This record gives sequence, structure tokens and C-alpha cells, in this order.
Amino acid sequence: MNRDEIKEFLPHREPMLLLDEVEIDAEGKAVGKYTVKGDEFFLQGHFPGNPIVPGVIQCEMIAQTAVALLPDCKGKTPMYTGLNNVKFKNPLLPGDTAVMTVELTARRGIFCFAKGKLTANGKLCTSAEFSFAIVPKQA
Repeated sequence: MNRDEIKEFLPHREPMLLLDEVEIDAEGKAVGKYTVKGDEFFLQGHFPGNPIVPGVIQCEMIAQTAVALLPDCKGKTPMYTGLNNVKFKNPLLPGDTAVMTVELTARRGIFCFAKGKLTANGKLCTSAEFSFAIVPKQA
């Protein structure tokens, strides 16, 4: 899926849409990609002269990728409910293409549980287990 197709199920919009493309692989995992351009708002102060994508933004990239696994999310809002066992191993830098691989581990009603990782240049940058709820849009 390209960005326009992603916008059909993911409510995020620029500048918080952090996926350029996403596909479901043969194992049923979502694989998303985002190329860090260098002019993103979160790099402006993190850090001047030495821009590094913040870890929380990397976690957001992983979470956005997970929503591709939920066809019933269209018209609803995915909201983080938990983040566990997060590990940051290598920096994500301007010019890098982040590759997020995510799998759902459980689902109970509106609550979804997943684990994922973000790699760039063949190196692990971030891994995490997380949960989120699929809730109706707020009026």
C-alpha cells in the first residue's frame, strides 16, 4: 500500500503520518517503510547539528505499521494502551529508510497486542511489545 491507501485505514496525517508504504508478508506480518528526509519537525531540536530520530517516534512508526493488520480499524482511532520491553540499539538518522516488521500477538475485543522491530541499514534500531485499543472517533 502507498501513502494514499494507508490513509484509508490509518487516521494519522502529515506531519504525524510516519509510513511511506506497508505490505503484509507471507507470514502475515506487516512490513512498513519510512524514509527519514531530514526536515521532519521532530529533528529540528533533536539534536541541532546531529539529528537523530527520537525513540518515541520510532515506537510510533512501529505502532502505525501494526494498524495495517486490522481491517476493522477504518474510521476508528488506534490509541496506545501500553508499551513494554522497549530497547533502543542503534540510531535512526536522516537518509535512512526505517523498516518496521510487526505481528499481532493477541486481540481481545477492541484491545490489540503486538510486537515489532525497526531496522535500518540491516541493523536493529528499536524493538518493542505494545498494546493499543481501536476506539470510535471522538466527536
